[in-house]
This record gives sequence, C-alpha cells and structure tokens, in this order.
Amino acid sequence: MNRILIVEDEIAISDLIKISLETKGYKCEVVNDGEKASDLIERKKYDLILLDIMLPKVDGYELLEYIRQTFEIPTIFITAKNQTADKIKGLRLGADDYITKPFEIGELIARVEAVLRRYNKGNETQKIDDVEINLTARIVKKCGKEINLTPKEFDLLSLLIQNKNYALYRETIFEKVWGEDLDFETRTLDLHIQRLRKKLDWKDKIKTVYKIGYMLEV
Repeated sequence: MNRILIVEDEIAISDLIKISLETKGYKCEVVNDGEKASDLIERKKYDLILLDIMLPKVDGYELLEYIRQTFEIPTIFITAKNQTADKIKGLRLGADDYITKPFEIGELIARVEAVLRRYNKGNETQKIDDVEINLTARIVKKCGKEINLTPKEFDLLSLLIQNKNYALYRETIFEKVWGEDLDFETRTLDLHIQRLRKKLDWKDKIKTVYKIGYMLEV
C-alpha cells in the first residue's frame, strides 16, 4: 500500500484529498505546516508527497529543496500560485508535477497514479477483506488460495477496484473492458458480474446501481 504525505494548511482541502485518496486504497497522513512535514519526512517512509507552496513556518519551495537534497521522494505541488513563473520555478526545483487550485479530484488521482507509475511505485496489490489482487501479475487469491479468472473477468475486476465506491456506467465498463461498441442490451456484462460475485463471494460487494451500472462497495 502506497503511503502519501499531504502537506496542506487548508483543512477542507487536505480532508478532501485524504478521503478521496483513501477510497482508492492509499494510506495518507496530513500535516499543516512545513516544519512538521520535515520532521515526519525524517522519521517515516513515504512514496509520494503532495505539497502546498504557501505554508506556515517553512514554505513549499524550501521544503522541496530539502526533500530533493536528502530524500528520493516524488513530490507534486498543489497550490493556488497559478502564474507561469511559479510553475517554472516549482518544476525547476524538482517537482514531479504541478497542480493549481481549484482542481478536479479525478485529475488529481490520475496525476498521483502517473507519478507513482513513473517511479515504479504503483499500487500493485490491493487487499479487500480476504481477497488479495495483484494488478500487475494479474493474480487473485481468496484466503490465500488462487482464484482462476478469465482475462475479461480480471479486467472487469481491476476496473471495479480502481474505481471502488464509485458507480460506473455500463457504457464506460464496456469501453474500458471490451474496448469496442457492443450492444449495451447484451447480457455479456451481467454474466461476467455474476461470475465475479460467485467466484469471490462478493454478492454484497458488487452492487447493481439502478439505471447506471455497477459499483464495488467497500
């Protein structure tokens, strides 16, 4: 499980980021000033830092310089400083990405995933109750015993996991898993869902969302 440090002094924003990332399976900690952040970085191991620039005590630029000199931790700036000169300064100091406020939470998650992949720190293994899913090796185990899934069943499971607690439209699932325009009235998707529910004993976890599609609720 990837560990992410959120350094942000606006409580509403830090709470939103933390909740959103934790629903995707990340373990997050929040700190509200640069000095406390530097103490945590010295004592704990993080896979990614989300860093505001305008912080009390030690600002984001200073903190990034410290991170780059001492640690190899990918860092994304999330800031209201939206001038081109600010972005250039942040990227030249070594930030891996630069996101300006206000931002869409979906874009933030996508950028987090992209930076982690770049550093080969992707969230490869997910554990949901007694089921463990290795997204890279495409191996699924329940109570330690491997479960045989077809390629499409695994692709469907992977999509549900990556969007857990979010309802997915049938059309979106067809596009992402089958990659072609199938007849949306076909029973193909429903049959795959039924098999996943049975194989994983997830009858109560994979929900049917009326007039939309399906959702993995965890």
